[in-house]
Amino acid sequence: MDRFSIDEVNELERIYKEMGEKSVDQNFCKSVAISFSSSSRRAGKASLTWEQVRHWFQNKLKESETNVASTTSSMNLYIDLSEASVLRNGQKSSSNAKGKRAEDISELTFEARSSKDVAWHDVASFLNYRVLSTGELEVRIRYAGFGKEQDEWINVKEGVRERSIPLEPSECHKVNDGDLILCFLEKDDYALYVDARVVRVLRRLHGPTDCRCIFIVRYVHDKTEEGVSWNRLCCRPTQEEHVPEEIPLNPLEDLWG
Repeated sequence: MDRFSIDEVNELERIYKEMGEKSVDQNFCKSVAISFSSSSRRAGKASLTWEQVRHWFQNKLKESETNVASTTSSMNLYIDLSEASVLRNGQKSSSNAKGKRAEDISELTFEARSSKDVAWHDVASFLNYRVLSTGELEVRIRYAGFGKEQDEWINVKEGVRERSIPLEPSECHKVNDGDLILCFLEKDDYALYVDARVVRVLRRLHGPTDCRCIFIVRYVHDKTEEGVSWNRLCCRPTQEEHVPEEIPLNPLEDLWG
């Protein structure tokens, strides 16, 4: 599957800004496609078609008209974030993540599912973006607590979403059977945040500062069930209709080095 390179996307952005919202015809798209395909930077890669170029401009115009609706609208995908923004504290999973409280990550806004360990990690910054020939959007992500060596391209639709919210002990009444939640899964050799469904809640009387309820969850990736306490749960801001894919975890893959 052919993709536009970063340089090509930057050039398309420049052209789009110069043209504004004017429509592009077939001859114009052919000219751009030929120019890109004949560049030495595409040596060894398949040539671009004028349809791919037209599709890019159509998607760009649609994004402008809808102001990038949905949760991804608040991501500033078109501006490189500064290196300083990466240095915020907090991470969900690392080799020393055991014992971390979910509250440590409360300042971050988005989370992404890594293709390396297939777990969810906080996003420190969106470094760049690109549009595939299929029209799908990918973003270059730097994870909180990790360096540039672990940066990844992630499909926005499948792997980026608004950050899950750590559950407070006084808010256990908000968790219901069937809810999609993010759960801290801790084993002897790894600790990861993964998707799970609430099977049932064993509710118990307690005060506002220490929840005694037990939450029976079923992990999406392997369908196993476990009873967990409140401080291992993060709630989704909204209950998405989209059901996460049942992709096996890869905890032995070192995302962090």
